[in-house]
Amino acid sequence: MPRHVAIIMDGNGRWATARSLPRAAGHRQGAQAVRRTVTAACELGVGTLTLYAFSSDNWKRPRAEVTALMMLFRRYLVQEIEECRREGVRLSVIGRRDRLPADLIPLIESAESTTMAGNRLHLRLAVDYSSRDAILAAAVHARTREEMTAALGPDVDLLIRTAGEQRLSDYLLWECAYAEFCFTDQLWPDFNRGSLEAAIADFQGRERRFGAVPAA
Repeated sequence: MPRHVAIIMDGNGRWATARSLPRAAGHRQGAQAVRRTVTAACELGVGTLTLYAFSSDNWKRPRAEVTALMMLFRRYLVQEIEECRREGVRLSVIGRRDRLPADLIPLIESAESTTMAGNRLHLRLAVDYSSRDAILAAAVHARTREEMTAALGPDVDLLIRTAGEQRLSDYLLWECAYAEFCFTDQLWPDFNRGSLEAAIADFQGRERRFGAVPAA
């Protein structure tokens, strides 16, 4: 079982366009996929789940779309946190906070405080996140691999990206040094427990050598 699963949630806009819906509708369906995936990760025994919710480059998107994404994030922090606490899910938000809407900051801090004792799953949401920026910030004080890992977060075992794209897009570059990658054509709003189970099954069938040779 992978201890740390990271997911690049891609395809919300394409899902909506294919149905002649506004892109915001795709993001709303994507939020439902987040709920399903968090539940599945808990039940399957994943220790840490990191979701790429909003990259630093996403500020370049149309203002209306950015506003819709921030509204969904705000709604998640308000509506889902008590459920997270009850289910033993600890929430952390990684990435910059200085560019987020001012009213989001106390919601993030409250959500992190409320769920701090959760030990069933560590859910990390990457918001206004750039791995290059995170590495630069960590490198100011870190001098060893261990210190970098402590500053950035645990190594990723399994990286999943939906919607057919096959790149990291400035996501967890240090943490994915030895990650196994799973690329799927499935659009994020359609992602479900079976999708996660299939990716984990594929992961478990791989031989992870970390630069060594197979045992004789």
